[in-house]
Amino acid sequence: MKYLSILVILIFPLSTYADSKRESLLIYGDSISAGYGMSKEKQWSVILQEKINKENLKIKVINSSISGETTSGGLARISQTIESIKPDYLLLELGGNDALRGYPPRQIAANLAEMIKIADSANAKVLLMQIRIPPNYGSRYQKAFESIYSSIASETSATLIPFMLEEVALNEDLMLPDGIHPKASAQPLIADYVYRQLKPLLIH
Repeated sequence: MKYLSILVILIFPLSTYADSKRESLLIYGDSISAGYGMSKEKQWSVILQEKINKENLKIKVINSSISGETTSGGLARISQTIESIKPDYLLLELGGNDALRGYPPRQIAANLAEMIKIADSANAKVLLMQIRIPPNYGSRYQKAFESIYSSIASETSATLIPFMLEEVALNEDLMLPDGIHPKASAQPLIADYVYRQLKPLLIH
């Protein structure tokens, strides 16, 4: 019994130390990252964690995405979220809902830049996801909106990564009737695509 107590005392600090060495990836997005219309276990963020675990990467995925979130909403809660979670990486996937509402690209860009600034001050590395929208919003607005992301990445510390629906959005079999949200069957493909983009950035 005496030896068992000693063993427990020794193991506990080691396990606590090992867990403290894990880095965290905060996914901060809208309904596409929040798993619109499906149970949690089917969401791409959960599948992403499974892939990370299989590769033995010490990364914990934390999903703080909200359906319907805009860049203004994201900006309003990001300081508290980062302070609470203290992520090592921030995957910023916002702007799509702003575009659907026709918000001015200049304001969207300002909100994203401010969120990146806040993350920087907390020493979180920002991975900014390119967002794309359907052409029916007009080529002028589409171009102005989509160009925001590369511009911000060049002006800030954020690293630009490709749109996660790049290999999914044009396949009707993988998208819901609204043409915006991916089906559950698309989630493994999204997780694989995002993982391929993130892996080089997460390995030191």
